[in-house]
Amino acid sequence: TQMSQPKHLSSYLSSSGSDSMKIRNCRAAVVCLVPMCVLLLTAVIVLCVHIYTKSTYYTEKTNQLLTKLTEERNELINQLFILGKADEWIYYQFSFYYMSNVTKNWTESRRDCLNRGADLIIINNREEQNFVMKNTVKREFWIGVTDSDVENTWKWVDGSTLTTGFWASKEPNGKREENCAVTYLTEWPELIGWHDVKCNDAFRLICEKSIFPLIQRETS
Repeated sequence: TQMSQPKHLSSYLSSSGSDSMKIRNCRAAVVCLVPMCVLLLTAVIVLCVHIYTKSTYYTEKTNQLLTKLTEERNELINQLFILGKADEWIYYQFSFYYMSNVTKNWTESRRDCLNRGADLIIINNREEQNFVMKNTVKREFWIGVTDSDVENTWKWVDGSTLTTGFWASKEPNGKREENCAVTYLTEWPELIGWHDVKCNDAFRLICEKSIFPLIQRETS
């Protein structure tokens, strides 16, 4: 992809778009530049902190520069959030997330995500789990983990093995009958955390896609 023809955000976040060429090019340029600027500013901030901790000649001017860079980075991240929200995606920690209210089984839900250029969510840490819990508001959503291939060996959709998770108390407990997982079950409100359920059950879905492939595609 040439830099003079960046992709429009809606073409990256969804499979359709009918905006005018002018709006498409304008928003696409922002989407291309904002992630790169965020990464660049983050690197500069880290460098400034490193210089501060290693140097005895730290000045107030350097402190002001560090503060300004941090503010600019936060503003760029806010722009990413706003742009994603416009296309029904939520930006968080270098990824976009799409939460559908349509209920489907696990396989159909994953196919839906793949059609959007994404995949079912992979929850990597407590921060991301908290983000999911905050945005799902005690509603059930499929996540991208299953032990359909090997019982009790839970694997994410990228092929990696789940080592630690955020299961509810005494979960997973469905053995061979329940090989997929959801974020929460409303019928068991006291059991906060993941539940294993039957893969043919119908729940909402969470898709996730990283911004890094977009950056790589736009700069190649």
